Amino acid sequence: MKKWKTITPYLFITPWIIGFLVFTLGPLIFSLCISMFDWPVVGERTFVGLGNYIKMFTEDKQVLKSLVISIKYAAIFVPLNICIALFLAMLISQPLKGIKIYRTIFYIPAVVSGVATSVIWSWVLNGDYGVLNYLLSFIGIEGPKWLVDPSWAILAVVIVSAFGVGTMMLVFYTNIKGIPADLYEAASLDGAGPARQFFSITLPIITPTLLFNLITSIISSFQQVTLVMLLTAGGPMKSTYFYGLMTYENAFRHHKLGYASANAWVMFVIILCLTALVFKSSSMWVFYESEVGSSNNKKKRRKK
Repeated sequence: MKKWKTITPYLFITPWIIGFLVFTLGPLIFSLCISMFDWPVVGERTFVGLGNYIKMFTEDKQVLKSLVISIKYAAIFVPLNICIALFLAMLISQPLKGIKIYRTIFYIPAVVSGVATSVIWSWVLNGDYGVLNYLLSFIGIEGPKWLVDPSWAILAVVIVSAFGVGTMMLVFYTNIKGIPADLYEAASLDGAGPARQFFSITLPIITPTLLFNLITSIISSFQQVTLVMLLTAGGPMKSTYFYGLMTYENAFRHHKLGYASANAWVMFVIILCLTALVFKSSSMWVFYESEVGSSNNKKKRRKK
């Protein structure tokens, strides 16, 4: 019986372990291996060592261009996404009548597929008969050609991407609802207004959640493929030719699986470095209650 009690927890997590090995770790290692090969879909495979990586930075000029476009997109998308999600989370946390309906409405776009979202927004952002330009015409503004103008195309993709902010909103909302009401009551008695309460109470307490959402937003911004493929197909004039789309086309359009795997591993290293920088900086702005408790205990010991 003791042996069975020891084995039982591992039996429950065995399906996850098998799925992780087969569908995540296995393909990850395999992609690293084939990145060392000239690996066409059909034909002879040739070992090239680091040749694919060298080619990326010495011959393929599109790699750097696509990387710059992805960084520009991330620089706009990540802060905008977090601000919208936090604003909506604060909004749905208010004790208002019918607030449950608004929570559902704000979350629904997050469960809509990327294909459906792209179809809807391609109609909304159409420069000739789009709904958005039609609404702008009522206030005397002539809307741009959102999806066919290189100056506006990347902003259009950012707007569509921010449409699915519901999941991040719920993560913020869960953390905000867990803040004790006593803190806000004490702040109100001290004369603190809503803005001061937000910056002095809410924001410091939710910084661990903010860290989590920041990292997931950075990762998703560099992996954006579906929306840009269906909305602009990388155009116009490759102004939205994201790094992820370039990797996808190298693999499934140009049939260079080895080269595309090298592209993917470079993306992995870039995301890993950005994540490490965020974690490194988190010690300066992330607030943990356990750390405050331990620091208070240390101060008490020093006084004694």
